[in-house]
Amino acid sequence: MRIAFTKMHGCGNDFIFINGMKNAPNLTVDQIKKICDRHFGIGADQLFIVLPPKTNTDFKTEIYNADGGLIEMCGNGIRCFAKYVRDKGITRQEQIQVETPAGIITPQIIPGHPGTTQETIWVRVNMKEPVLEGKQILTPLALEEQSLHVICISMGNPHCVLLVDNVKKAPVTSLGPRLEHHPFFQKGVNVEFVEVVNSHHLKMRVWERGTGETLACGTGACAALVATQLLKKTDQTVTVTLLGGELKIEWKGMGNPVFMTGPATTVFEGEIDV
Repeated sequence: MRIAFTKMHGCGNDFIFINGMKNAPNLTVDQIKKICDRHFGIGADQLFIVLPPKTNTDFKTEIYNADGGLIEMCGNGIRCFAKYVRDKGITRQEQIQVETPAGIITPQIIPGHPGTTQETIWVRVNMKEPVLEGKQILTPLALEEQSLHVICISMGNPHCVLLVDNVKKAPVTSLGPRLEHHPFFQKGVNVEFVEVVNSHHLKMRVWERGTGETLACGTGACAALVATQLLKKTDQTVTVTLLGGELKIEWKGMGNPVFMTGPATTVFEGEIDV
């Protein structure tokens, strides 16, 4: 089977998009893993299949991690989704509603944003209201040699936020997978290592469930602001600096949605045999 694809990224968090509006491919886990493989395939953190909606929305999507697992949401990918469907002429709308396993997400293209080119646009996304996992803000989590205090938040997908003094020195590749597979998180978890620079600026690295360390995570950046704002360390709007770029995150507190603004970039297009 030969499949046409578009490779995109948001702050270095990279994706493969496949148009399934008329004929959606039925990919196996092994095929998804092959497509996402950086040595034997195209290479990506996640794979999106663009689908016609089943509800009163504009689109539906299926999102897969590089390990072939179906996931609920991907913030950086949803920004790229908005660019993809515009570039392909599937819609002319600047704001769309996308049905995801995490609910309906609403990205909106920002025309004329500084830095806009043919390859890159900026998109603001209503990421919906965060959900606190558990009654405590800080949850004690036991490991063999220590007990960590983490903030557990859902942005439609699960996040575990850990505050660190220096994000460059954070044990992302050693502690990240241990927390991802900790028994406390029955479906796994995305792990954010967050350094509070000041009330308007966070630095973050992320270990993504089913993928490993990535250059950015949009839902993770949202979870980072929610966590630090609840701890009264940040204001309502912050810039989150990630390995692959910066995101603007806004949240007015409980009862309100989180908004994320950042770039969406097309890298290349092609076809692949699977």
